[in-house]
Amino acid sequence: MRNEELGMRNYKICLLPGDGIGPEVIASARDVLTALPIQWDFIECGIGYGEYQSSGSPLPDSTIGQIRGADATLFGAVTTPPNIPNYFSPVVRMRQSLELFANLRPCKSIPHSSSRAGIDLIIVRENTEGLYSGIERIEDDGDRAITERVITRKGSERIIRKAFDTARQTGRKSVHVVHKANVLRQTCGLFREVAVEIAKEYPDITMNEMLVDTCAMELVRAPEQFEVIVTTNLFGDILSDEACMFVGGLGVAASANIGADAAVFEPVHGSAPSLVGTGKANPIATFLAAAMMLDYLNENESAERLRNAVETCIANKESTPDLDGNLTTGQVAERVIGKL
Repeated sequence: MRNEELGMRNYKICLLPGDGIGPEVIASARDVLTALPIQWDFIECGIGYGEYQSSGSPLPDSTIGQIRGADATLFGAVTTPPNIPNYFSPVVRMRQSLELFANLRPCKSIPHSSSRAGIDLIIVRENTEGLYSGIERIEDDGDRAITERVITRKGSERIIRKAFDTARQTGRKSVHVVHKANVLRQTCGLFREVAVEIAKEYPDITMNEMLVDTCAMELVRAPEQFEVIVTTNLFGDILSDEACMFVGGLGVAASANIGADAAVFEPVHGSAPSLVGTGKANPIATFLAAAMMLDYLNENESAERLRNAVETCIANKESTPDLDGNLTTGQVAERVIGKL
């Protein structure tokens, strides 16, 4: 019987294994996705330092094309090499080229001693401008380096609206707008101004303001007070890494990069070259990124099944050593598949 007759949609998924442990965790995630009652067409593409060594570009145009043509993309990790002329960050370039303006980082308590209880927040980070705009220069014969922080009304509007929409869609009642407008009066001032305007369109959602340094402190003191945090690129990068340490760390931290026409899902951890080939790479963050991808594809039941299977494995210590287990990367995948 054909998949169409079974009511199964066929999804084209671009896989970007990348460098380091990326290929290992992506292979495990592929196995897990294949175990679900969904039809997949996977295509692997190159990204990162290894791709640069083989083709001369860390992000070939062909890879961008495949991401653009896929229903969604699952990305592993890349290695950042030493200073190499003409080498650019493939992750930043990918986000900018595809206008993946929203970076969503959920931080939710897990059944493990490394996690605090009662946390269920989403950090919505602007993903294409700010201090990561890539506008830098050297002046005064090398004595002064300048980076421009670019904040636009368009960029602010779409990320703030994404945060309020996310709150509404997930049943949350508040959004914290995080900035530093008391010092960065023009850039953060514009971001704050736009937030105040947009908040009026969402009377069911309470807007709270918080300076970024206060937010960093409050995340340590009482992270359970937050439901949705929306902020600029660099602030969001820092705060989301801080927040994930209260719910199990980078080994379970997943994120989504969402644009109007494309979406890329990834674990937050890096390429971890010291773990390559050891079997100790934790694939759970990649599984949770895959669950976010399933939500994006409106395969919500499968997404929930996958999250439940992962949480059961964590609770039973059926995990890699960083979560007190003694399983390998592949064995964790097998246990998760068994619980699906």
